[in-house]
Amino acid sequence: MFYDRAMLDLHPRHLNLAGASNFRDLGGYAAKDGRRLRWRRIFRSNHLGKVTDGDIAVLRELGLKAAFDLRGVEERIPDACRIDGINVHSLPIEPVTMVVIRERLANGALTTGETMDIMRDSYRNYVLQNTPRFRQLFAHLVEDHAPLVIHCTAGKDRTGFASALILYALGVADDVIVQDYLLTNKYYLRDTTNAGQLPEEVRAGLQTVHETFLAAAFEAVRAGYGDIDSYIESGLGVGSNERATLERLYLTD
Repeated sequence: MFYDRAMLDLHPRHLNLAGASNFRDLGGYAAKDGRRLRWRRIFRSNHLGKVTDGDIAVLRELGLKAAFDLRGVEERIPDACRIDGINVHSLPIEPVTMVVIRERLANGALTTGETMDIMRDSYRNYVLQNTPRFRQLFAHLVEDHAPLVIHCTAGKDRTGFASALILYALGVADDVIVQDYLLTNKYYLRDTTNAGQLPEEVRAGLQTVHETFLAAAFEAVRAGYGDIDSYIESGLGVGSNERATLERLYLTD
């Protein structure tokens, strides 16, 4: 079992918000030296631009202090965070996947498999093109802004990779990292605003997460840095001192 069932009853992992279906707690996972991630410290979510007043009351009860928004500069404008009193940090990773898909569709049909190939390329580019953004995120984590939430638009791809890196840095097992990543397929209610007119075979590959997407990102990590620990240290700027700080802040004693 990759979580403590009794603690999960006390601290539900998924907070069923009306306006943010994919809001989840990273707490409770078994980590380094028999310790666990602290509950109610780091959350991951889809965007917070449609949260209701009831949702805001729930988030205030959590004591949420900061949001780290991985959406692109223009992408975040229509659905800016609705919660007053928390610090919003923009760490923009531009959403190029839809641009690629629409360009490819303009030149002919796309299969589900081809769409999934595009998604895997986008994950590789998180490493090849956007490592500085994830480095900024870890610098903020070390500064301790918790309780905090990390989100993008759907909370599945950019947020999924960021969450996987955090869990890895804290010593969570690989299979548990994948299981947390795949929970998006259970909880995220798809927003068809941008994808509603896409062919079904494209939506099938675009609107879910797949283990091979995350694997593609880590393949790029290993190709460029040798292993994930080296990437965390040299790519993300998390040396032994910073890692010890992360463990002190986010793991149980």
